[in-house]
Amino acid sequence: MYSVRLFSVRHSRGFERLYNMLESSLLMLAPVLKKVGYARLEKPVAAFERTVKGFLFDCQMCGQCALSSTGMSCSMNCPKNLRNGPCGGVRENGHCEVKPEMKCVWVQAWEGSQHMAKGPAILDVQKPVDNRLKGHSSWLKVVRDKTEPPPPPPGKAPPKKPAAEKPSGEKPPADKPAAASSAPGRRSATSILPIPCRLCRGTAPAAGWSGCCGKGSSPSPPS
Repeated sequence: MYSVRLFSVRHSRGFERLYNMLESSLLMLAPVLKKVGYARLEKPVAAFERTVKGFLFDCQMCGQCALSSTGMSCSMNCPKNLRNGPCGGVRENGHCEVKPEMKCVWVQAWEGSQHMAKGPAILDVQKPVDNRLKGHSSWLKVVRDKTEPPPPPPGKAPPKKPAAEKPSGEKPPADKPAAASSAPGRRSATSILPIPCRLCRGTAPAAGWSGCCGKGSSPSPPS
């Protein structure tokens, strides 16, 4: 196993191409995988992934694979499970301080990243290990992460869709006629009736008392 692991690091560029082809194929099959059900596929896919990656990389099935960012060297093979670079106890010959017979996995990771197209990704900070994902397929996780929206943070409910407005059966209230603004005891101009003239028996204008017969007389105002 250890010799195969070293072989994979030396040929990291070729395994990077294979990984990119596998990822592209899985993303194309994402609608089919979703229809079948990720929960139903989890067990067989994880078993196949454990067999293949266990042989090639001595994979520990953490469920958060970072081989494409660590030069095809599984960082979980570190006795301290360090995810972001080596510790300060690396020996002068590049071997592990805990297992002197084993070359430090991060020394291998750096060497493997130099042959990869995305080698600078080794400088990316990796998230802490989530032990809840241990034993699960990282291939299916990558597909879900890239094709589905991220879940809401813990303790926060997903946003609700706005409810559609239902058509109301009630008719809008009709405009009420404006109330007369005249003060008590006074008649508005529209409420004054024509008054017959005392001289010509004509009709005086309702809005004024300028006279109706032209003789300078004015009808007497209503009592």
